[in-house]
Amino acid sequence: MAPHRNVDALFQLPLADYTAARNALAAAMKAAGHAADAEAIKALPKPSLSAWTVNQLYWRHRAAFNRLMAAGARLRKVHASKLAGGRADLPAATAAQAAALRELTTRAAEVLRNAGHPLTAALTHRVATTLEALASREGSAAGRDGHLTRDIDPAGFEALTQLVPRQDSRSRRTGRSRVIPFRHRAVSADATKTGRRAAGRDSGAARAARRKAAATALRQSETTLRAARKTGAKAEAALRSAATHVKLADKAKAVAETRLEQAAARADAARQNARRVAVEAEEAAQAIADAERAEAEARRALDALP
Repeated sequence: MAPHRNVDALFQLPLADYTAARNALAAAMKAAGHAADAEAIKALPKPSLSAWTVNQLYWRHRAAFNRLMAAGARLRKVHASKLAGGRADLPAATAAQAAALRELTTRAAEVLRNAGHPLTAALTHRVATTLEALASREGSAAGRDGHLTRDIDPAGFEALTQLVPRQDSRSRRTGRSRVIPFRHRAVSADATKTGRRAAGRDSGAARAARRKAAATALRQSETTLRAARKTGAKAEAALRSAATHVKLADKAKAVAETRLEQAAARADAARQNARRVAVEAEEAAQAIADAERAEAEARRALDALP
């Protein structure tokens, strides 16, 4: 691939200059004998406006960008700790990521205004969604190097499903649940010896009663374990379903905002056309009035002749 500084500079240019600069860089690399690098550069797609904006946040506001990524990493750890039964301050971690996201979206508006791009609700939503998706994806480098070319879909609750402990074959053999761990209570050596001495003194009927009670307790424990496993499976299915609904709702919202933006543009165009037609109608009425006056003057002049 071409030297990183050349590609880095390409993604920092104004969006209108991207294609020409990319082609020029590819041609220069080819002339220098780097055909493979030239092809790779020529194949780089032009970023969408929202992706370009996220790239500029990386290049121009690195500290704020890194704060959002760090807040996202902390929030993932908190979710993992909560799912594992640990104690973690989820509200604080969520608030920290939200604050970092607000800071970056404010800077994104500045970037767009300074570059002369119109700031719309749909564009702001796409930028914020991509930033949140980048922060929520562990190990994803897409866009973090400032080379983003497209929007990133939001992870939604899907990120949480990856943190839910999975049941493997070993846990099934040992009877452990992935939701509520089941452990037999440990029995001390002294208690075991005492039980043996008592068993020696008790009659066979007493021993049979104790065995029956123990068997009943075991069956109840097994029933509880099966119910817990079913509950865990239903919870995981509900979590995946909720994640799907969130993703679909986000996409539907983006589509609706895009349609609203397009409808507003059509309304503006219609108003401009109406104003133009009104001006033309006024000019036509004035022309008619002028023609009528000229005709009247010509008629009076004709009547005045002997």
